[in-house]
Amino acid sequence: MGQCSPAWASARVGPCSCASSAVASAGWRRPRAFRRPFVYGRGHVRTACRTVRAPWSTVSDSSPRDFDIRELFDALDAQRVSRGLSWRGVANEMWNLSAVLNTRRDDHPISPATLKGMAERRATSCQHALFMLRWLGRTPESFLPGGAVNSKDTLPPAGSDRRLRWDLAGLYEALDGRRRERQLTWSELARELRCSANQLTGIRTARFAVEMNLAMKIVQWLRRPAADFIYEAEW
Repeated sequence: MGQCSPAWASARVGPCSCASSAVASAGWRRPRAFRRPFVYGRGHVRTACRTVRAPWSTVSDSSPRDFDIRELFDALDAQRVSRGLSWRGVANEMWNLSAVLNTRRDDHPISPATLKGMAERRATSCQHALFMLRWLGRTPESFLPGGAVNSKDTLPPAGSDRRLRWDLAGLYEALDGRRRERQLTWSELARELRCSANQLTGIRTARFAVEMNLAMKIVQWLRRPAADFIYEAEW
């Protein structure tokens, strides 16, 4: 069971003691309103002879918070305006943070439309978000509602010959490992993270990125900082 599970969810209770009692054998049964539920196994609750499955949404004491795309856009726009930059100017500055790497590669720079359209789409990729966070000098966690500053959240430094990237393979491995520990199906985990099972299993084969909101919900569920899955890349 995960750390966030209530104590009762991991308890194992043997057969109903009243079934072997002399009182029970005499045919007396406790009124339904006073029958005690027995919990056994993972998420199963037994009351009398009927077994029901406890929804996992009741097990977690807190749900992962959504990454605030609008707040990220507003932070970008505020800095852009204060420095008198166009969106093209912002995109150029972001790209030039990896000027040395850019000379060695033939990649497409980040588009101003990617930055401007983020507010309307309310979404951005996890890799594009790193361009923005690096330019702002902010951490991913600082855009979670109620997020507190923590030194463990600091992104790794990257020189002009490197670019910050999410390690999606590492993220998937950690997610799948924890899922197996808690004996969750992908569908059960998807309900906890408020996404689809396909979005989670698709991380294994993702070639470039997933949505930033999904990546941040996963690291919160893992109870690890995003920086654990971000590294200085040469691509």
